[in-house]
Amino acid sequence: MLIVCYYLSMPSRDGAVHVATTKRAYKDRVYETHLLRRSYREGGKVKHQTLGNLSHLPPDLIDTIRRRLRGEQTSGGGQWDIVRTLPHGHVAAVLGALRDLGLDRVLGSRSSRERDLAIGMIVARVINPASKLATARAFKDETASTSLSLELGIQDVQERELYETLDWLGKRRRRIETKLAKKHLADGTLVLYDVSGSYYTGRQSSLVKFGYQRDGKRGVPRIVYGLLCSAEGCPIAVEVFAGNTADPATLGVQISKVRRRFGIQRVVFVGDRGMITSKRIDEELRDVDGLDWITAPRADNIRLLASKGVIEASLFDKRNLAEVNSPDYPGERLVLCRNPLPADERARKRNELLAATEKLLDAIAAATRRTKRPLRGAGKIGLRVGKSRDRFKVGKHFVLEIGEASFSYRRDEKKIAEEAALDGLYMIRTSVEAETMSSEQVVRAYKDLAKVERAFRSLKTVDLKVRPIYHWLDARIRAHVFMCMLSYYVEWHMRKKLAPILFDDHQRAEAEHQRKSIVAPAPRSSAATRKDQRKRTDGDEPVHSFQTLLDDLGTLAKNRVRVRSSSEEFFVLTKPTAPQSRALTLLGVSHTL
Repeated sequence: MLIVCYYLSMPSRDGAVHVATTKRAYKDRVYETHLLRRSYREGGKVKHQTLGNLSHLPPDLIDTIRRRLRGEQTSGGGQWDIVRTLPHGHVAAVLGALRDLGLDRVLGSRSSRERDLAIGMIVARVINPASKLATARAFKDETASTSLSLELGIQDVQERELYETLDWLGKRRRRIETKLAKKHLADGTLVLYDVSGSYYTGRQSSLVKFGYQRDGKRGVPRIVYGLLCSAEGCPIAVEVFAGNTADPATLGVQISKVRRRFGIQRVVFVGDRGMITSKRIDEELRDVDGLDWITAPRADNIRLLASKGVIEASLFDKRNLAEVNSPDYPGERLVLCRNPLPADERARKRNELLAATEKLLDAIAAATRRTKRPLRGAGKIGLRVGKSRDRFKVGKHFVLEIGEASFSYRRDEKKIAEEAALDGLYMIRTSVEAETMSSEQVVRAYKDLAKVERAFRSLKTVDLKVRPIYHWLDARIRAHVFMCMLSYYVEWHMRKKLAPILFDDHQRAEAEHQRKSIVAPAPRSSAATRKDQRKRTDGDEPVHSFQTLLDDLGTLAKNRVRVRSSSEEFFVLTKPTAPQSRALTLLGVSHTL
């Protein structure tokens, strides 16, 4: 159809381009063939070049093309109507990326109605997260909001089918996760693991419990889910737990999943200080052959080591990273890091809090010295001092003297100096041997947990919106979270390919090369900095966020055209803009999908 439109815009010279119609009879039937041809002379002979076959087009459209090529005027293009315009470019991008990743084959080796619906739900979650009811309406032909249902052939879907598909997907979760692990994990690999949660407004599921509030939504129960990612941050598997499950209690299930189900015998688990605790290490991780870990002790453990003389200021005279040993951590490596930027910020903030607390204490001291109705009694003075001293959480740095008719205070300079010595200091704890990973590599692996946090932000708030959760059954809640993870799996790979035209840093290798120390924050590359400043790429293309790029691609439409005389219909795509073509090219997707 695109070729036809192209030749409609070309002038026909001396009948050089024309429509040739041939007829042939076979078994009492007459077959017509309509070919778009160009006639030309070569060596004194007339030759014909076939440019395309128009036989599949409606007869009146063929007649219009014939007459226009002859130079005749038609009735102002009123031979057909555009009866429906469906946003298509973002569908082509996400669906094409999913198929390029082979996720359709991971979901099921054979084409089926359930697989097509599951693909549709995953793609719809990336494009426009919504409830199953809203998704079903968006799939129906008369209420379709995109071309997705048309591309997958699922225009007649009912809401009930989507819930059944969710059950179908949930039953295949273990097998799908195993396939993803086989594709992205290998023996001896690093595995990033972290836990988050989402609130739930119902009471029906046994998973829904009151627990630790991560998102500030108080007074409602919640569920907890743990996400396993590769060292690069690619999501591999997700597990849903009851809302009152403590973070460390989820670790054993994940270790079993990786080692037994995925068959990876040598693995390094990377988790934060609230996940891989000392108790969990002693009970589940220590002395397990092939299993290592990387985590960070709590601040009180660092203060204890400092009090024992393990941590000295001279360790950081030449470098901001040092490795020490302690009998409190037998067979482990302790990597100490000192970042001067947070150290300076912490010192500034402490001084401001101390000054604010002194202002409150000065008011109490003045109240004991006033001539009219002075503050009297050690109990009353102590009560007011207690409220003011701990208001900014720095009361431990003051020495107080309370009498029956007096109050005074002074800063405890020794305690302040001891705390200041640990400003900007943090420690990484690992069982990985130095021959396997250097100190810098250990620190880098722990910092890579930020990639899991990025995944949670995308799942919960930015893109995929795993909440609110509308399901009552435990199996469907698990399947819903799993489906959201698969959507993030597609988005994660799309972001990697689209990085040159997104605000993401597409030259991280250059940025890492410029990094003076692994302890320091990772700088932006020069190309990413230019994108941030100009809001355009070096190729003078507009820079997008992932969502605004999908919105822009959505303006690439698929138009349903109806011929007036015969009521036959066909589809025509709008021409992509240069930025849209660039995005689809980066994804390796054809806009004619």
